[in-house]
Amino acid sequence: MPGVALRYGRPALAPLSGVRVADFTRIVAGPYCAMILADLGAEVLKIERPGAGDDARHFGPPFLPGGDSAYFMAFNRSKKSVVLDLASEEGRRDASDLVRTCDVVVENFRRGYMESVGLDHETLSRDHPGLISCSISSYGETGPYRDHGGYDVMVSALGGMMSINGTPDQPPAKTGVAVLDAASGLYAVSGILAALRERDRTGLGQKVDVSLLGVQLAQLLNAATAWLLAGEVMERQGTAHPSIVPYQAFAAADGWVLVGGANDRLYQRICGAMGRPDLADDPRFRTNADRVAHREELLAILSELFLQQPVSEWVARLNEAGVPVAPVNRIDQVFEDPQVRHLGQVQEVQHPAAGLLRLVGSPLHLSRTPVEPPTPPPCLGQHTEEVLSEVRARRQADADRG
Repeated sequence: MPGVALRYGRPALAPLSGVRVADFTRIVAGPYCAMILADLGAEVLKIERPGAGDDARHFGPPFLPGGDSAYFMAFNRSKKSVVLDLASEEGRRDASDLVRTCDVVVENFRRGYMESVGLDHETLSRDHPGLISCSISSYGETGPYRDHGGYDVMVSALGGMMSINGTPDQPPAKTGVAVLDAASGLYAVSGILAALRERDRTGLGQKVDVSLLGVQLAQLLNAATAWLLAGEVMERQGTAHPSIVPYQAFAAADGWVLVGGANDRLYQRICGAMGRPDLADDPRFRTNADRVAHREELLAILSELFLQQPVSEWVARLNEAGVPVAPVNRIDQVFEDPQVRHLGQVQEVQHPAAGLLRLVGSPLHLSRTPVEPPTPPPCLGQHTEEVLSEVRARRQADADRG
């Protein structure tokens, strides 16, 4: 692009152009964080162990040509892969010298590992005071659980989310995908961006600490305040809302439809669209508080009505009435939806081993500094020579200067 400076091969027009990130993370939360930084224009160097790389490369099936999993592809677009053996002196030296060229380090190892290889924030910041280090852990770097390992689902269980997922007559349920990991990655991005902004003023970096448990507590939202402020424990209610009726999925003649009657006006519109305006005047159901008190009676009536028409009919009627409504789509149906197609978020990239990939890109739209077009998730070690030759050339130049 004419007039746009380049650093590390990325256009300066991108919001984070000129920011270099050493990504020592694996699985989901950390890679998701680093991927978002890459979307915003940062050059992200994914540091991987020899032979195996990120564990997520092996989370399958499905696997793609070349051997990497579809799972890995979800969290690692627009990165460069650099293989370093941190168990070796040479690998640690290369890693340390590489970090000196970076603005940000992101890691999600167990507590103490980065110290053991000399890559902790305290050590690195002695020679690089502007460095921002972000640590993502299950339970935090202090406290009685600081040495416990854990994944999204364990923290979701301990942090209460699993107890409110699912239906009352079934065991606790996990979310279908690693929502807590993704949210933790987003919080990490927020912390890193705040630290970068503060560094603009002071020239100094800092440590950013994000725990999945802390994020899980924040994500309890009104379930937390119901307990902390009113002593009420939220229970599993399936798709239903504990404080709003009707606000849930209903079985239709050929599938499921989600209806949001979030206030009395919308409830009245639902009744009209379903051919039962009398329900709006029924004293049991006039206000939301009335409907919550008589939840089972109202749901029994509505459930019978919804079964009489297909999903498409209910979506059309309720949209016409101005009621928030949506079909409950399967994953294969999602990508055929006209609004999903309009967003253009599914993008094609050419992978060196797997061929043409269709990936979901960033949902962000910035008017003046657009999000970067994605590049394919890297093969293991694809950029090792490129990156390390630069690092070693810098090292030699420093040595020559004495």
